[in-house]
Amino acid sequence: MQPLAAPDRVYFTGTAPPPPEPPERGRGWRVLGWVSTVMSVLLVLGSLTAYGFWRRIDGQITRENVDGKLGDDRPAKLNGAMNILVMGSDSRAGENAGYGTEEGQRSDTTILLHLSPGGERAIGMSFPRDSMVRIPSCKKTGGGTVPGRLDMINSAYAQGGPACTWKTIESITDIRIDHYVEVDFAGFKRVVDALEGVEICVPKAINDPKAELRLRKGRQTVRGDQALGYVRTRTGGLGDGSDLSRIQRQQAFMASVVKKATDKGMLADPGKTYNFLSAVAGSIKADDRLTLSAMQKLAGGLRGISAGKVRFVTVPVQAYPPDHNRVQINPAQAAPLFEAIRKDNAVPEPAPAPPPQAAKPMPPAQVKVAVYNATRTDGLGQRTADQLKEKGFTVNKVGTRKTRTDGAKTRILFGPGAQRQAAALAAAMPGHPPKPWAAGKPGQVYLIVGADGAVLPGAAAPLPKVVGEIRADQDVCAQA
Repeated sequence: MQPLAAPDRVYFTGTAPPPPEPPERGRGWRVLGWVSTVMSVLLVLGSLTAYGFWRRIDGQITRENVDGKLGDDRPAKLNGAMNILVMGSDSRAGENAGYGTEEGQRSDTTILLHLSPGGERAIGMSFPRDSMVRIPSCKKTGGGTVPGRLDMINSAYAQGGPACTWKTIESITDIRIDHYVEVDFAGFKRVVDALEGVEICVPKAINDPKAELRLRKGRQTVRGDQALGYVRTRTGGLGDGSDLSRIQRQQAFMASVVKKATDKGMLADPGKTYNFLSAVAGSIKADDRLTLSAMQKLAGGLRGISAGKVRFVTVPVQAYPPDHNRVQINPAQAAPLFEAIRKDNAVPEPAPAPPPQAAKPMPPAQVKVAVYNATRTDGLGQRTADQLKEKGFTVNKVGTRKTRTDGAKTRILFGPGAQRQAAALAAAMPGHPPKPWAAGKPGQVYLIVGADGAVLPGAAAPLPKVVGEIRADQDVCAQA
């Protein structure tokens, strides 16, 4: 049998191109980073097993019934995933009085937290506060009805409370939301202090008297008011001052919080874990269906999740022509993201038994795989590589073929002496029998991803590529 012809020359992908320059803004974001408290709480609840501890934590959470405000026209519940609407309130009431005198209460942070079935991954999807969206008719918090309208997304909360924001996000995404959680300034400070500080990385020294913030250049740990000032400042020279730039920085902060909250050292210490959860529980408000038993079930599903499986993305937006201080959701780019989350319905299952092979497969960790994208779908190679890494394979290269088409089929090739390695990859990816490639490197396996995809049974389906996404396990200085 003649070996296959060598694949076309490949070129390795670099970093994704930066998003378009954001429109100028009138008024900046007030707060976003403190919403990381909620993310962290959800990710470490699984470490508490004592029922008494659970009861104490549960008793500190304020709850609200929103069932009668959501209406009947809601997306269907498709699967066992958990979708939680996380909102940040800029209320100046109570402990928050020291942060200004603004009247009213708005949701300046809106994140849809998606938890895959079986705790396979967690995705925080941010909605920019000045996005112009269709807001459905909502019941007012104090009675009456707010008619449907085109308005900024954060106005939904201002006029109809969390239930109106809930309805709005469901109507935009067609994703069924299970619960909501709200947190305030004081909760953010307490959780950062309970973590003994959170690591950040600053590209240059910051001196912002308005935010009472002074930071040296580079890697450092921030606590309390300093951490709050870091996530609130919009005049300290961090980024371009726009909402979109601020989201990137604050998502990096959330990723750092999650990374520390899921650290094995903390999770191994019940005292630290309890203190951490207790510090923030008193600042959380949630729907009354997020009961003690619901939290315990959620925690069981998340037990064992690592920072490497937590990602943050921003809903793709574009300019809003009538007002350069506003943006609107880019439907062409956002629709695939919403669909991927909506259809994340496959609970991870063990991989099927490998088919008979001429040689016994090797353990995945001993298999070196080079992944090449042969399609016109940008980012598919990296997504497939991420799946392989989750299954234990060693991915040493990710690239694209010089010539990409929509008709090529997925192939597994292997260099001299790599038959057993290729058999291991073929066992994890049924339907693609491996073939030798004489021009390949000794011991190397090549996965050429074609139009029929590269499905790994038991691995989470890959999300479409989103420019600027942040992973919770990456180095904090990567975003500086």
